[in-house]
Amino acid sequence: MFDDRSPIYHQIAESIKNDILSGELGADEQVMSTNQYAAYYRINPATAAKGFQQLVDEGVLYKRRGIGMFVSADAHDALLAQRRERFFADIVEPMVAEARVIGIPLDDIVAHIQTLKGRESA
Repeated sequence: MFDDRSPIYHQIAESIKNDILSGELGADEQVMSTNQYAAYYRINPATAAKGFQQLVDEGVLYKRRGIGMFVSADAHDALLAQRRERFFADIVEPMVAEARVIGIPLDDIVAHIQTLKGRESA
């Protein structure tokens, strides 16, 4: 599950975010405890706790004292908005900049995307 591209605690946070976006974890649903998570993935509990704390700090998870951690009610919508924003900043804007450099009109890009959309519905 974990790779060397980023710290494990960050990968934990991203994995839980992906579970929320995919619907695997819903609003107000309890997530594994940090100790359960650490045991399941055979990692240091402090590393798991750091990933969970990042999600609490971001408002994705919340703690219920003595019970555990739960998905925030608005986590899905907030994460979706963040991902969409990041998609345009990281993918679309550089693509448009490259298209300008190599002389591809934006209308051609839109037409190509429409063609892909047509293939998808067929």
